[in-house]
Amino acid sequence: MNESGASSPDRLLDLFHGVRLTPTQRRIAHCLVRHAGAAAYLSAAEVAELAGVSQPSVTRFAMALGHDGYPALRRRLRELTAAGAADPAAGNALQRAVHAEMENLDRLSAQLADADRIAGVGRLLAASRPLPVLGLRAAAPLAAYFAYFAAKVHPDVRVLDDGGSLLADRLDQAVAAGATALLAFVLPRYPRETLDALREAADAGLTVVAITDSPVSPAADHADVVLPAAVGADLVFDLHTAPMTLAMVVLQAICDAAPAETQTRLEAFESSAARRQLFLG
Repeated sequence: MNESGASSPDRLLDLFHGVRLTPTQRRIAHCLVRHAGAAAYLSAAEVAELAGVSQPSVTRFAMALGHDGYPALRRRLRELTAAGAADPAAGNALQRAVHAEMENLDRLSAQLADADRIAGVGRLLAASRPLPVLGLRAAAPLAAYFAYFAAKVHPDVRVLDDGGSLLADRLDQAVAAGATALLAFVLPRYPRETLDALREAADAGLTVVAITDSPVSPAADHADVVLPAAVGADLVFDLHTAPMTLAMVVLQAICDAAPAETQTRLEAFESSAARRQLFLG
């Protein structure tokens, strides 16, 4: 869960929109987002310690956002906190969690206004034969769900959902078989093995597409294309409604990239399913 507080991660993300941040600055931004409730009251030294960077880096980060220094940025964060405190609470805690997911989907919808970008991602992934799909720990079910349906329209989808020493071997095997791109699901709490795998994939020449929770996610340091979809953090365990939706949008883009092949494969599957009487309806 994110730390509680009225200054939501979404308001903080608005501060970073359109600003080109260095990898170190993205770490600071991500730290502030993950500690949204306390961010307005942290000193520069405390932010530096939480983010694992130097205090001068925090100062430079504040200046990159257009402030004179960190104190000015902290004042802005407090203004956002005060504005958030004025927001009316909608229903009980469970209802607020659902409403937050609705807002996450609204933001995702706004991002999808750039249909050409998603179409480009679809073409990129459709052309990768095989198509490796990475998802470890909490992201493993999303990778498996995507791959289950993608396998109906793509000839060779390979799920990479186990870490350890074999993960690098499976990446190498995909590259040797002709893979040109990797789709990765990178969700909090960001397994170290996932980020290591993204680095290895990039070193192997794969174009990395990451579905992750934020534009300043650690995945942004290792991905060629970052597709953000916010994760709900109002319950004990995270809600992945928006990332799941985005996964299906990306799969739609893959289908649209090769409509004739998609139709042929879907018809072949339906014929096979009917012959084997797989479904009741």
